[in-house]
Amino acid sequence: MPGRMPTKADFASSVNLSITPPPSSQPPTNVLILLHGLGDTNASFKKLGQQLNLPETACIAIQALNPLPFDLGGYHWGDDMIFDQNTGEMDMDTGFKASTRLVLDNVVREGLIEKCGYKAREIIIFGFAQGAMVGLQAAAEFEGDELGGVVSIGGILSQSLPLKALEKKSRTPVLVCKASKKSEVTDSATSKLKDAFEYVEIKEWKKNGDGMPSNREEMLPVMQFFARRLRSTRGVPAGSVELT
Repeated sequence: MPGRMPTKADFASSVNLSITPPPSSQPPTNVLILLHGLGDTNASFKKLGQQLNLPETACIAIQALNPLPFDLGGYHWGDDMIFDQNTGEMDMDTGFKASTRLVLDNVVREGLIEKCGYKAREIIIFGFAQGAMVGLQAAAEFEGDELGGVVSIGGILSQSLPLKALEKKSRTPVLVCKASKKSEVTDSATSKLKDAFEYVEIKEWKKNGDGMPSNREEMLPVMQFFARRLRSTRGVPAGSVELT
């Protein structure tokens, strides 16, 4: 049985999210979870889901749990808030225990798998920067079948990742897009990803500092990843069984 279209009632009331159905009355064969970056809200990623317009794919844009202080607007995914004494910027990696539970337990397991009937393989996560760190940690900690995949834009594995998540490599495929200069995705961060996941693909964009894809060339590897990983019922005769 395919999964059914999720509604807000399928998730805990504490989870702030928006749901975008697939284009033009197509079945919601896949779910794409969208996780925004530090200091943003889920509104921009709801718009991203609408722009992606992926076939047979419902998009769920989740808002981070914690508002930024000082009326700065926007939210962050960290368990803590630490500011760099030299630059005054917020540290991206402050542990993601609560956020990982939100994505993994409240949304993926309880909402999508148990209530809506999705298989793990039909769920893909797309995250930017700090949101990507949460997505990667959720996939690394997910026990059982692999998820459909994780697309990380400039995100790495947190230093606080539980060692249990590194004991057995996750089979969830990962695509990481990084800037050629001043990227958070260093060589050591890449080797940690390869310790945690069996399949890691790194794409380097010629830009200074990690940012969201800004042109067709940068978006191409992401769309190719989606094309490989998204499932389709179109063209499959009714009643047939898809082999994995």
